[in-house]
Amino acid sequence: MVTMTKKTSPPPITARHVIRSSWKLLIVFSVLLCVLALYRFQSQQPDLYSPSSSSSSSSSLSRARSRISRHSVSFAGPAKIAFLFLARRDLPLDFLWESFFENAGGALNFSIYIHSAPGFVFDESTTRSRFFHGRQLPNSIQVGWGESSMIEAERLLFATALEDPANQRFVLLSDSCVPLYNFSFIYNYLMASPRSIVDSFLDVKEGRYNPKMSPTIPKAKWRKGSQWIALIRRHAEVLVDDEVILPVFKKFCRRRPPVDIRKGKLNLKLQKQHNCIPDEHYVQTLLAMSELDGELERRTLTYTLWSNSPNKTESKGWHPMTFNHANAAPQKIRAIKEISHVYYETEFRTEWCRINSTAVPCFLFARKFSKGAAMRLLSEGVVGHFNTATLLKPSP
Repeated sequence: MVTMTKKTSPPPITARHVIRSSWKLLIVFSVLLCVLALYRFQSQQPDLYSPSSSSSSSSSLSRARSRISRHSVSFAGPAKIAFLFLARRDLPLDFLWESFFENAGGALNFSIYIHSAPGFVFDESTTRSRFFHGRQLPNSIQVGWGESSMIEAERLLFATALEDPANQRFVLLSDSCVPLYNFSFIYNYLMASPRSIVDSFLDVKEGRYNPKMSPTIPKAKWRKGSQWIALIRRHAEVLVDDEVILPVFKKFCRRRPPVDIRKGKLNLKLQKQHNCIPDEHYVQTLLAMSELDGELERRTLTYTLWSNSPNKTESKGWHPMTFNHANAAPQKIRAIKEISHVYYETEFRTEWCRINSTAVPCFLFARKFSKGAAMRLLSEGVVGHFNTATLLKPSP
């Protein structure tokens, strides 16, 4: 007898089951769309706090890095000093620098780079000195005092100068800087030192360190110092290659807006914002984070006369004074050149100025000098022989 087995039919698919399955498929599909959209957004958007936030400076740095990487590490030939000028527009003391470079004995041991206002060109119509013709960066950016754009401009100068393997020392100067010695003295001074000369000290008074910088920048590595530095080539490469410290500075180290009477009570809120001046901390902190403190002469080569009186934009605080013809007398310049050490109050440290254990003058340059003060330096023959009659020619 054959037993017939009854085939069981699958359970009926209920409407609830269909709806539940549809919702699951819809959710999975939606998640996939969100992930795809987020990926495309991130790939197209620049990082607001990275060097690419300024497209011109980031692309220029990238091109410079690629050119630098093709150069041989070893270099044989006359070493150069790269003079890097950070200018608002023109160089008002170009006539003094003309005499300085004229007495350099040829252009084989120096090079010149200028970061000026975008579009400004140095030629016969804008400068007295042939040494500055065409030396402006073609990729300069708009710079604001106390903003991260200042250190981005510095990085552009160093990156461009690094493209020439002959450049072995790099000196950052303002448009109001003057040399205190002739070219030969400054060249031998810088080339004799195997260290970078960077004013760098612990900042324990002003509270500019922002705790939000941690852990990328710990407070123990926070440094302050003069913007005007002299770097050896290896340290200049560290500055240009940085992609870690700069984004943190752009996000958390910003200048507090100055008091504006037109804003009324809003000033009270604005003055509570954290205050930080990037160019007084960036290079020093970067080198400390790179464990390079031990490879520095921790002082500056550029003398500044400071005043604690109010100026036009700030109610109080330290500000650089301008040298005019009257206070640029020979005895004043001589006193600056005789300074042999600098005392750092926050570290209870006296920095004796030495090169390879030999005592040397602390300062090679000074700022801020007016045209009248610069003319007086020329008449005293500080930078070399100069025919003052050339100053009677009309300026361009």
